[in-house]
Amino acid sequence: MAGIPQKTVVWTANRDSPPVTSNATLQFTSEGRFVLRSTTVEEQYIRDQDQQASSASILDSGILVLYSSSGGIVWESFNYPTDTLLPTQRLRAGSQLVSGASESDHSSGLFLLGMQPDGNLVQYPAKTLVTCATSDAYYASNTYLEGDNVSLVFDANIYLYLLNSTGVNIKNITDRQYLIEDGIYLMRIDVDGIFRLYSYSRRRSNSTWSIEWSSSNDKCSPRGLCGFNMYCVLNDQEAVYESSSLAYDIKEVPNTSWVVAYPYSIQQVQGKEGCMQACSDDCNCEAAFYKDGECRKQRLPLQYGRRSQDDMDITLIKVCQDVESTGNEVNLRSFTYEELEIMTDDFKEEIGKGSFGTVYKGTILNSQMEVAVKKLEKLLEDGEREFQNEMKAIGRTHHK
Repeated sequence: MAGIPQKTVVWTANRDSPPVTSNATLQFTSEGRFVLRSTTVEEQYIRDQDQQASSASILDSGILVLYSSSGGIVWESFNYPTDTLLPTQRLRAGSQLVSGASESDHSSGLFLLGMQPDGNLVQYPAKTLVTCATSDAYYASNTYLEGDNVSLVFDANIYLYLLNSTGVNIKNITDRQYLIEDGIYLMRIDVDGIFRLYSYSRRRSNSTWSIEWSSSNDKCSPRGLCGFNMYCVLNDQEAVYESSSLAYDIKEVPNTSWVVAYPYSIQQVQGKEGCMQACSDDCNCEAAFYKDGECRKQRLPLQYGRRSQDDMDITLIKVCQDVESTGNEVNLRSFTYEELEIMTDDFKEEIGKGSFGTVYKGTILNSQMEVAVKKLEKLLEDGEREFQNEMKAIGRTHHK
């Protein structure tokens, strides 16, 4: 977005393709196509279009438009949003916004906002896109009976609402108008899974993006924020993750609820202790939920956990006892990408660069041991060989 000091990305082409080098070029070819050329990746078309384009422009509304020789629109970026809507833009039936992986990584992240063909505007964890079960949703407009061609409209007066195929407003998403003097605006599904309306005043010299409206003020509401077998806790309104892997035996996690599939067994028991014993005696039981004399046995993984003092559910986790450590780890272990994101605070502190990526400072969860995490960025045709060479080099290094 031009005219403001803060670098603000509102649309990304081929967002999940490998990153390109700084000397990559964008060319508008004689065949009427935008082509990204780089020394590190194959030639990429920005978008396929049925007709040949003869010119292109970026409008003040933020649309990238390709035109035919007769002046007709061949293709426009507004029809292919990534994580952001701009004023006058619509999210049409069957389309979706997907959050970025992090504030600096604009590839697809953990959450999506989908305008479903049934007329319902719904948010899900992105990894549940295939199933989109009701239990996975954490926001819904509840307009699923309103027609098969409903759009989310972000209009020029800075309203968000749902419009049906006959042009009737069937539901306001925002409750009022959010116009400010000489302002610019955007609506985005953020990395944390909440979609927000932002404004920026060009009148103030020290202006920053301000949140005008949020789909939720509860940062633990997005499901899947913390990963499997972890639960979300609000700490001064910031969402933090805590693990339910505690020791061996049956450990209690009070005031904690999870959204899970049906339990494989439900027993009536005498108190919490009875549920603990029932799970302990059952080799298939890895977790149990106790409430009002009912013990619901579950297998791992657990999903969408959150802790609230108002929640009377008790979660019981079967865990292994700690093994006394000599202080020297002899086995290597692997980490998921999500764990590395948490360890490095979304790859926040850069401490160096290597031949194929950037090195970030991190802290191993639960041990507070500081580590260096290398994020590979340049994926070449011989990337597997280069990765093996990288591992051999690390293996020959004498570490303290």
